[in-house]
Amino acid sequence: MVTYNLLEKKNKIIFVVGNSRSGTSMMAKILNNHPNIYTFEELHFFEELISSDELFSVISFEKAKVLYANLLSLVYKGYLSKRKAQLYFSEAEKCLKELDQFTPASIYKHFLFYITKKNGKQIPCEQTPRNLFYLKEIFKIFPNAKVINMMRDPRDVLLSQKNKWRLRFIGYKNHPLSESIRSFVNYNPIIISKLWNSAIREYEQFKNDERLINIKFENLISNPEMTLKKICDFLEIKMHEKMLDIPVIGSSFKNSVNKKGILKDVLMRWKKGGLTSAEIYICQKINADLMKKYDYEVLEISNVPFGLLFTLFGLIFRIPFIFFFNFKRYKNIKEAILKRFK
Repeated sequence: MVTYNLLEKKNKIIFVVGNSRSGTSMMAKILNNHPNIYTFEELHFFEELISSDELFSVISFEKAKVLYANLLSLVYKGYLSKRKAQLYFSEAEKCLKELDQFTPASIYKHFLFYITKKNGKQIPCEQTPRNLFYLKEIFKIFPNAKVINMMRDPRDVLLSQKNKWRLRFIGYKNHPLSESIRSFVNYNPIIISKLWNSAIREYEQFKNDERLINIKFENLISNPEMTLKKICDFLEIKMHEKMLDIPVIGSSFKNSVNKKGILKDVLMRWKKGGLTSAEIYICQKINADLMKKYDYEVLEISNVPFGLLFTLFGLIFRIPFIFFFNFKRYKNIKEAILKRFK
């Protein structure tokens, strides 16, 4: 059994956050190649397992056991698999014996270090993009945390989100059909563009915090060695060249399946087709000021009235389906919406 108190003294931990489809998975895989870092694939602890108002509340042993077992299931079975907490009650009980008091925050902290140590590493790295909206809570739990925020051209984010539903059909056989349907239903250029805007504005609230670094996806792709050196310096770890030797997993383009390394062709894919003029116009209309601020070129787009009407009516039609396919993924859906669209 891992001694929690020894791990707590070091308390070095990394979070990879950002807008979805902005390179968070790629960054997590790069860091996981470091001999001292263990990366957790998306846990969605905040919002799906607990809400903010529950974070520091004392809970019973039984509730603590269920929460810990659910976290174990996420690691052992994967986020997109059906959770089977009951399989891990025994292990959860053993881990909880090391805690004096049970709160979701203390359980989350113990779990991250426990699994990291169990895998023979020292530094946990939690990669859940939406954790960007919970940095205040994260810094309260982990005052010494290091956060990497990933940023990407919103039009490439839009294109990637538009094609995300195809993952199951282009080689990613473990991608559930239900997730493909959800991704298809969720896509609308207005929503995706607003989410990019919200993510950037959320980052800007913390951009002067020395515990956070912003990494543009485009810089990572065009100059991976220099960008990785910058990241390792920020994390105060030694850089290893093999960190960049990663599998290309989760790309929504068939020509990326079963490849390894940093692929240059992912840059500016939106310019090669896949987005309509209306989609590009909407994205730029919503995000022009922030795009210019972060050196993303804004193009002149005109003659798109029909496309705009189609997109607007498409959003109205999809809203009930979006709620239907996403409602169960949130402990407090009102909180989740306010975090993004306040």
